[in-house]
Amino acid sequence: MPRRPQAVELPPISGLDRTSGHLGRQLTQALREAIRAGNLKPGDLLPSTRQLATSLGIARGTVLEAYEQLVAEGFLDSQPRAGTRVTSALAKSRSTDRGSQNPVANAAPPVLPTPAAGFVKFAEQFTTLPPVPFAVSVPIGPAAPDETWRRLGNRIRARGSGAPSGYDHPQGVKSLREAVAAYVRRSRSVQCSADQVIITSGTQQGLYIACQVLLGAGDLAWVEDPAYRGITGIFESTGRQDRMVRVPVDDAGIDVETGVAMAKHARAAFVTPSHQYPLGMPMSMGRRNALLAWAQKNGAWIVEDDYDSELRYAGHPFPSLQGLAPDRVVYLGTFSKILFPSLRLGYAIVPDALVPAFCGARLLMDRHAPSADQHVLAAFINEGHLDRHIRRIRSVYADRRSQLISMLNRWIPQDLGWLQPSDQGMHLVLWLASDIIDTLLATRAMEAGVAVRAVSPMYSQGNGRSGLVLGLGGFSNEQMEAAVRALAVIIRSLRKTKPRTRAIS
Repeated sequence: MPRRPQAVELPPISGLDRTSGHLGRQLTQALREAIRAGNLKPGDLLPSTRQLATSLGIARGTVLEAYEQLVAEGFLDSQPRAGTRVTSALAKSRSTDRGSQNPVANAAPPVLPTPAAGFVKFAEQFTTLPPVPFAVSVPIGPAAPDETWRRLGNRIRARGSGAPSGYDHPQGVKSLREAVAAYVRRSRSVQCSADQVIITSGTQQGLYIACQVLLGAGDLAWVEDPAYRGITGIFESTGRQDRMVRVPVDDAGIDVETGVAMAKHARAAFVTPSHQYPLGMPMSMGRRNALLAWAQKNGAWIVEDDYDSELRYAGHPFPSLQGLAPDRVVYLGTFSKILFPSLRLGYAIVPDALVPAFCGARLLMDRHAPSADQHVLAAFINEGHLDRHIRRIRSVYADRRSQLISMLNRWIPQDLGWLQPSDQGMHLVLWLASDIIDTLLATRAMEAGVAVRAVSPMYSQGNGRSGLVLGLGGFSNEQMEAAVRALAVIIRSLRKTKPRTRAIS
C-alpha cells in the first residue's frame, strides 16, 4: 500500500492577534509571507485544514478561508485526495540565487525608466508651497470666497443636477459652459459660444491637451523665454524638448521678429499676452498684430494662457488676444486662482474646427471634470457672485501689493534686490544681484518658513536671471513684514558668503 505523503512542518506562525479579528486575513498573510520568503517551497504539502486549525487553536473555517484565498491568488494548489500544496509554478519564477533565503530583499534597486528622472525633477519644482508668505494664490482671510460659496454648494448638491451619478460630456456641464461663455464675452472680449467651451481641470490640463492636439511629432512651437514651467515641462516630458523654440520676451512681450527668424514655420505659439508669466508685462498691440499676422500667414495656432487677467490695478484689464482672431487662438483660463486652487476647474475655448479633437483628447485623459462643483460654479457665476468676488479680491490684493512693495523697499537694499515693474496679477518678481543663487535662496527661505519660487529655472539654459516670485495672498501685514525681514537676512547672508555660481546674464 503506497505511503501517504507527509505534510511539511510549517514555520512558526506568530502574530495572529485574536483581539483584532480578521484571523483569516492574518493567517493568509502569514502563509503568503512564508512562501515568498522560501520557508515554504514549491511542491510542499501543507497540513490539512483540520490539522492546522487544531495546532493553532482556531476554527477550521478560518484555515479554509486562508487556503481558498491563496489558491485563488496562485500560491497554492488543491486537488481532491492529494491535499493542498505550494504551487510548483512558483519554482520557475524563484530567483536562481539558491544561497539567499530572501532573494527579493537582496535584489538590486530597480532601474527607473528614462522619463522618470524628468518627472522627479518636476515633482520637486512643483512641490506645493505651504500657506505662508509668499506662496502664490493663498485665498485665506479676506481673499477667500465668503460663505456664499458654501451655502450655494449645499443648496446645489442637495438637488439632482448637483448630485450627478453618471458620466457627463467631455466638454463639461452645459450650464457652466454657458456661464463661462457669457463671462468671458463680457469681461475679456472673447468671441465664442458655449459649444466652443471645454471645462478642464485647470490651465495645466488645457496646455497639455493643446500640445497633444496641435502638434505633430516633428512640429516646432514657440514658447516664451522665460515661461511658466508647466508648459516647458510638458515639452520636456513628452520627448519634444528639441521641438520647443524659446523666443525671448522684452518689455513689449514676445519678440515676434526674433521668433520668425528662429522658426518661421512653427505650428503653434504658447503665450501669456495679458500678463506675461513670470515677468508681468502685457503684450503690446504692435506685437499682438505681428503675432496674429504670422499665425494667419503660416497656418499656425496661438495658445493664449490668460493668466491673472482679472487682476489689473491701474485701469481696466487688457482685452484678450482671442477676440482679434477667434479662428486661430485657443484661449485658456482658470478659476483655481481667483477662487481657490483646490477647485481644479478651468476652461479652454477653442475654434469650432478643433472642438471634436479636444473632446477626444479629454476622453483619453480623465473623461471630464468632476460634475458637482461645475453646477455650483455655474450658479456662482450666473447669480453675480463671481463678479463681486473679483472686485473684492482686486481691492485686497491691491492693498497687499502696495504694502509688500513698501516693505521690500524698506528692508532689502537696492543693490541686492529690486522689483520688476508690473501693475497687475497675484505676484511680484524680485530680481537679485547676479552673485545670489535664487534656487539656493528659495531653499534657505523655505527652511526659515518663507515660501518663494526661483525665477532662473523658468528661463532657457544659459539665459537665466536670478530672481524670486513673491505671491500675494490674504496674509496680514504682520505676516508679510516678518517674512520680508527673514528674506532680507538670508539675502545678506548669501551675499556675504559669495557662493560660486556660473555667469548669469
